[in-house]
Amino acid sequence: MGIDLSTLVFETDRYLAAGQIADYCPNGLQVQGRPRVRRIVSGVTASQALLDAAVADNADLVLVHHGYFWRNEDPRVVGMKQRRLKTLLNHDISLVAYHLPLDVHPEVGNNVQLARLLGLQVDGPLEADNPRSVVLLGHLAEPMSAADFARRVATALNREPLLVDSDRPVRRVGWCTGGGQGYIDQAIAAGVDLYLTGEASEQTFHSARENGIAFIAAGHHATERYGVKALGEHLAQRFGIEHRFIDCDNPV
Repeated sequence: MGIDLSTLVFETDRYLAAGQIADYCPNGLQVQGRPRVRRIVSGVTASQALLDAAVADNADLVLVHHGYFWRNEDPRVVGMKQRRLKTLLNHDISLVAYHLPLDVHPEVGNNVQLARLLGLQVDGPLEADNPRSVVLLGHLAEPMSAADFARRVATALNREPLLVDSDRPVRRVGWCTGGGQGYIDQAIAAGVDLYLTGEASEQTFHSARENGIAFIAAGHHATERYGVKALGEHLAQRFGIEHRFIDCDNPV
């Protein structure tokens, strides 16, 4: 019963084309646990709360979007990092993380999953010659006001988003889950009526307002719950193992 850890990681790396995407962290296996995987717990971030829930659920593997060992972080294993790694190692639980490969995947990716949730039709990547672009462009079947679309977002994500409103009807939309606010000017140049991401910076407001488009910041965590959940379900079905998604609430 179960699947060999090395086989699961190899096949998941291949499915997500993880080796073809330059990233800010290592993708795939980050912490090695027991050699066979029968039960996966997935979540957005490998926080202590998620690790504790995985221990309580007797998980063999924790699958996340936000793992560890980010570029330029303090390499010392102290404090919070020591406690997290100690939890994994003491309980022989593997940690597997996919960052950008999970954002851009055409089936289980964060951007595609969010589009399905919000009723957005995908037209293609912001960079037409780059299928791994982290920003997607698409459209609504019928135009609606930015306020109405914001209400749709609030209902779908169970979270009130930040809205920079516009009088312009919304048909063409650009979006990037998580911290994609820095792409707003490129999205504006591509002709969107509304740009949606997880976070906002101070200058984001001015870019939207002065260019006459609407902007929505719907939460970094809230917009990135769906890719890792879909990936976990895919792996469970493919390998005949158990999977449980645990949403550790995060208002950011």
